[in-house]
Order: sequence, then structure tokens, then C-alpha cells
Amino acid sequence: MHAVVTHVTINDVDAANEALTSQVVPGVKQSPGFVAGYWVRVAENKGVSVVAFESEDAARQAADQLPPGEFVNFDSVEVGEVVASA
Repeated sequence: MHAVVTHVTINDVDAANEALTSQVVPGVKQSPGFVAGYWVRVAENKGVSVVAFESEDAARQAADQLPPGEFVNFDSVEVGEVVASA
């Protein structure tokens, strides 16, 4: 299993939350190989997401298809192997 870890700067909190719940999460859930996803606000204008996929290929494909953020700026997008979970 592999995950896409994304760090963002949130430019418009209300608009970003609306887009996240109405567009991003439903779209990600339909991605091939999707296992689970978590979106976390770590500061007023900073967020992190961790989205797990069944394979490295599925995770890389999802990472490569991230659209430009309208309400967030992508600070980093990384793909890594999930080595443990609980």
C-alpha cells in the first residue's frame, strides 16, 4: 500500500472546506485503488492530507492528476510506502 501526502496553504478557508466536502473527497473516493483518506487542518491556513491506495502505481497516478488548487496552494505532494497502520 502507498499513500499520497499533500501539504497545502489554505487561501480561503470557507471555500476550501466547501470544495473539499463537495468535490475533492467524493472524487478521490472514486479513484482506482483508493483505500482511505484523511484531510487535517494543522493551523489556521495550513492543511495536510494522507490518502492511501492499494498500489504505488495508483498513488502516483492520483498524485499526478491533482488539479491546480483554486482555494489552496500545494506546498508539497509526495508518494510513499505505508509501512504500518493501526
